Amino acid sequence: MSDSRLVYICDWLPPDFGAVGQYSVLFARDLARDRGLHVTLVGLTSGEATHSVERFERGELEVVKVAVPAYDKARTSARIRWTITTNTKLLRVALPFIREAQSVLFTGSPPLFLHWIAPLNVLLRKRLIYRITDFHPECAIAERGSASLFLRLVLTLTLFWRRRVHTFEVLGHDQAMRLNEIGVTKDRIVLKRDPSPIEIGPDTPALARPPQTEGKFLLLYSGNWGIAHDTTTFVDAYVEHHKSGSGTVLLWLNAIGKGAATVAEALDEARVPYIRTDLVPLDQLASLLRTPDAHLITLKNAFVGYVLPSKVYACVDSDLPVIFIGPTDSDVHLLCDERKSSSYFHVDVGDTNRCVRLLEDLGTKQSASSAKKIRSVRSSV
Repeated sequence: MSDSRLVYICDWLPPDFGAVGQYSVLFARDLARDRGLHVTLVGLTSGEATHSVERFERGELEVVKVAVPAYDKARTSARIRWTITTNTKLLRVALPFIREAQSVLFTGSPPLFLHWIAPLNVLLRKRLIYRITDFHPECAIAERGSASLFLRLVLTLTLFWRRRVHTFEVLGHDQAMRLNEIGVTKDRIVLKRDPSPIEIGPDTPALARPPQTEGKFLLLYSGNWGIAHDTTTFVDAYVEHHKSGSGTVLLWLNAIGKGAATVAEALDEARVPYIRTDLVPLDQLASLLRTPDAHLITLKNAFVGYVLPSKVYACVDSDLPVIFIGPTDSDVHLLCDERKSSSYFHVDVGDTNRCVRLLEDLGTKQSASSAKKIRSVRSSV
């Protein structure tokens, strides 16, 4: 065993979509390159299993991809079976590397991996670092609105094993608050935010805007729109904006997830316009985020501190306005309000009227801007 060896365990590694995996690659490479560690990053792939090595002046990054199938997130039984099978396979592949390391850093995804690594560590006695990207089973309880007997049992066991973790890395102050609530002392918590996974700024070139967006205020929701993200407030306001208002704001849905499907179905049923496109490759993401007129982020109240939408970092760095529909005690609000270099608009979950007014205001400004451009063109002719 060497003090310079670290095993880093996460879920989906690029090119598979997954923010946790994207950040894990960045952090693991930094640890190897900047701190001279031998880092073994073990994660999931929907393709073939691979093993690669990247060497630096002092450190080394070993990337081990474990092949697992995708699963139906809508079916609870399928999710449970996938979690058990995947966590077992992930641990089995990682175990030879763990035996040679001093520390194991694991993320909140895949769900409940804590229940595999913590019991084993009673024997291995490695230093456990839990980068608690998502809280499980709290997210499942928040999704249901209450805890079943099974989830209460899982939560009790989860809290038991969390007390045996040496250090927690949190993404925000809201996550630290959640850990404090369950008895984790501040000396065991380290704030380590995710950076933007891409370099983006005012000089980043934009993509071509989708067709039929001339004169529209283009509002982009990008990435994952999942169970933790509010849909109702925006959908109700957006439909009213198009049915009874100016209809100048146009939603650009470049997203996947249960929430994205819910939004698309609701807007189709209401027969209001929107644009939906496939996710772009990672090397085009920075340009995508510079293309719209503003970004949309949402979060349900029940998920504060349990989930921190990672897209907030790139959205803020894009230097474009951000609309956040969610609670102010989320670090999304904190980051947008502190680091903004452009406009920031906040809407409480359920405040449809405020959201409608905001859309109308943005639409009015866009109409005025378009009219000004037209007058400018005419005067130059």
